[in-house]
Amino acid sequence: MAKLVSLSDGVADLVHDGDVVALEGFTHLIPFAAGHEIIRQGRRDLTLVRMTPDVIYDQLIGAGCARRLVFSWGGNPGVGSLHRFRDAVQNSWPGPLELEEHSHAGMANRYVAGASGLPFAVLRGYTGTDLPRHTTNIRTITCPFTGQILTAVPALRPDVTVVHAQRADRAGNVQMWGITGVQKEAVLAAHRSLVTVEEIVDELDPVPGQVVLPGWAVTAVAEVPGGSHPSYAQGYSVRDNAFYVEWDEIGRDRDTFQTWIARHVLKAEASA
Repeated sequence: MAKLVSLSDGVADLVHDGDVVALEGFTHLIPFAAGHEIIRQGRRDLTLVRMTPDVIYDQLIGAGCARRLVFSWGGNPGVGSLHRFRDAVQNSWPGPLELEEHSHAGMANRYVAGASGLPFAVLRGYTGTDLPRHTTNIRTITCPFTGQILTAVPALRPDVTVVHAQRADRAGNVQMWGITGVQKEAVLAAHRSLVTVEEIVDELDPVPGQVVLPGWAVTAVAEVPGGSHPSYAQGYSVRDNAFYVEWDEIGRDRDTFQTWIARHVLKAEASA
């Protein structure tokens, strides 16, 4: 059953140097607070996995946490580039960053394969793109029944997946709703998982369209109100659009970025 922990203890216990780490969330329920705690604890040499790496991965990359990125799109949504990501790729600052790029469908199917205990996923995607020429983890496969040429991608099994959700009960059962992306699949595919939530309650009241992760499928839960800011948690907060615009200038300059991280992340206290 899932343990109820503080955010700092959860990251200390579950996220280690050199791990493959997925922090998932699609516009909604992005686990920013957990990402900041990873930066505070000085994790290094991480392989960061995410379907849509945006500002939190820009911060992790710029803080020197990442060695490799496995992804399907990267940018500051509605604004432009991720400048710390770009600086790492173009100038190896603060260190070189290896890239493994996929399509959204490829990443989603890789998580599903991992959650299903399968070694790889099969899909029709990537046809007509040059991604197979640049990514060794994209292969063609012949269907044994029809002879069709399809694409195979290996299962994703992160060492640890981190997601944010609205609620959990005291037994560690997690409830989320709204745009849920691949959070469920990413948690089920991982060897370990940390879920931050807006609140811990005695009982989970049903919500239309909910996804419930049972406590036996989750390693640890931490109560972190506002843990998805500047993204949002439906029913609890709204997206801080102004911050995403501000980040373009913050992330563009190395010194400005380092000053922001020192002031807003390194000196901040983790939520209990």
